[in-house]
Amino acid sequence: MNGNMKARPVIAARNLKKYFGGFAAVDDISFDVPKGICFGMLGPNGAGKTSTIRMIYGFSPISAGTLFVFGQDIQTRVRQIKARIGVCQQENTLDPDLTVMQNFEVFARYFNLNARTARERAMDLLRFFALEQRRSARATELSGGMVRRLMIARALINEPELLILDEPTTGLDPQSRHQLWERLESLKRQGMTILLTTHYMDEAARLCDDLLIMDRGKILARGSPQALISAHTGENIIEVAEPDDALREFARRSGARQEDLGHRLLIYAENGHELYRDLCGRFRHDTCVLRSATLEDVFLQLTGRELRE
Repeated sequence: MNGNMKARPVIAARNLKKYFGGFAAVDDISFDVPKGICFGMLGPNGAGKTSTIRMIYGFSPISAGTLFVFGQDIQTRVRQIKARIGVCQQENTLDPDLTVMQNFEVFARYFNLNARTARERAMDLLRFFALEQRRSARATELSGGMVRRLMIARALINEPELLILDEPTTGLDPQSRHQLWERLESLKRQGMTILLTTHYMDEAARLCDDLLIMDRGKILARGSPQALISAHTGENIIEVAEPDDALREFARRSGARQEDLGHRLLIYAENGHELYRDLCGRFRHDTCVLRSATLEDVFLQLTGRELRE
């Protein structure tokens, strides 16, 4: 029985749909999130990521399909599920009139924590997120990085089994982002399950064990960052600036997958080093660059390169 309990996913979505009027924001998606991993959801604006996670933490009712969290049906056990989840939303939801510690104490009341327990947990979390010296400061006195760390710390006050983060590092400087990543990696090492949405491909590649790429309410791809790169682009990409017709024809004859952007040619080559040497030997090598493929290359290949409203 214990083996079955361990094998049960933290989140199990089947044919999940979310409609707003006649618009399908989430359109028949199915996925599982195993225990103890960081699971990422990537997609352009309007892909359906936030709509999906709002259904998972019980903020928005599902329109169709089934959604089980901790093996419980979100439609009938939402209160029990919410008690075991921590949520950090995109928006700053701190009370600006309260101090850092008071924000913890007020939030703890939602989980019926007594004042002593709330204060003890808050102090532990402030130390963990390097905010201990700011516990008496008002929320308005904190930097952007401190605000994001405080919101995640506050989401952990109920000692959740699942932490949901909706674009946690948007707008932060590189130092603040890396600080936050280190804290999240530490939480994952402690066995916490993390569900993350992000627009930063380097963030997803570093933190996520498994992820899915969404667009227009559908799942386009699923796998580990490295598996997605291997499947969709290969390990290497040759990037050619201002390619002429002769180079385009040579690239076509090579049989390698490619993407012609007009002013730029991307060649997805399994034998990238060999093809790169051939290109440099026949054409102007200063227009050719050989580089490692990234998750961003996969994302753009799957979701397109046009600007969205």
